[in-house]
Amino acid sequence: MKHFLRVLMQFFLYLYCKCLWRSLKFVIRKMTGRCELQRICYNNKPGARRTLKIESSLKFSKTELLQSAVTVHPDSVEKTIEDIMNLKKINPDTNPQLGISLQASLLQIVGYRSLVAEVEKLRREPYDSENPEHEDLLLKLWKCLRPDAALKGRITKQWCEIGFQGSDPKTDFRGMGLLGLHNLLYFAEHDNATALQVLHDSLQPKHRNISKEGESKMSELEWEKKKFDKAIGYSFAIVGINITDLTYSLLVSGALKTHLYNVAPEMPTLAHFQQTFCYLMQEFHNFWTEEDPSDIMEFNCVRAKFHKRILKQLRNPNMALCPHFTASDHLINL
Repeated sequence: MKHFLRVLMQFFLYLYCKCLWRSLKFVIRKMTGRCELQRICYNNKPGARRTLKIESSLKFSKTELLQSAVTVHPDSVEKTIEDIMNLKKINPDTNPQLGISLQASLLQIVGYRSLVAEVEKLRREPYDSENPEHEDLLLKLWKCLRPDAALKGRITKQWCEIGFQGSDPKTDFRGMGLLGLHNLLYFAEHDNATALQVLHDSLQPKHRNISKEGESKMSELEWEKKKFDKAIGYSFAIVGINITDLTYSLLVSGALKTHLYNVAPEMPTLAHFQQTFCYLMQEFHNFWTEEDPSDIMEFNCVRAKFHKRILKQLRNPNMALCPHFTASDHLINL
């Protein structure tokens, strides 16, 4: 019965989309004298709300020109807008703002696709210790986070001081490739004070407020051991790579469209993505502190809760993730 109702619901939804909705759009156009794209541009301010509606309208259009508009090369956007205006029989002289609005939104749409491809390319490129450029990036990261300490060697336990798991950081980049390194370095270079503070906090011991009363059977050594957790909670670099994965998943799922369409006037760039990572890195640190987990074994649970919180924020089309650090002062909550 449930399966039958589901199929029936899908049928009516299909009927609505294919017939009723298009008929309704035709009637509205005759009444208002404006096509759907005109109504969207005139009734919505610049930003995610408008661009998301334009994107949906183009993707679900029955016209091939409109459907393909969301996948054109950025250099072809201006010509595509001209073709759309001609198709819709819209006079650009009497509707000058429409062309400008459509171009800005279409640049955001195709720019988002280009950004996904650029980020994916970095993620798929493995760290190569034989590549001098890769090695330089890694050494820059060390100098930004440990400016007063010289590395004793390329492979050394010192890497654990900034949150890598072992003596050779290259093994930690397997999941996110060069993307993880680029993000960590961007954070360390562009908001060095915050990065150093987060690193410092992650290394601090965490006291447990327990009383020795009633613990008479414990030895002094056992009591002192119980009094402390291993640390405040995590390894800086490893968590940075993990938050890179979270930022990447938000991007490829389309969840970041809300944020990026609200902060990038036209094409979102890699810098926008990296600034978003910086924001999420700092916010996760604050969230971790608020959650006050007992140890690192709770990391996945805390990360999942943090992910849900960010997704909830991004469901608001007027939302722009609002950082509080120098790397992204221009990102504002609309």
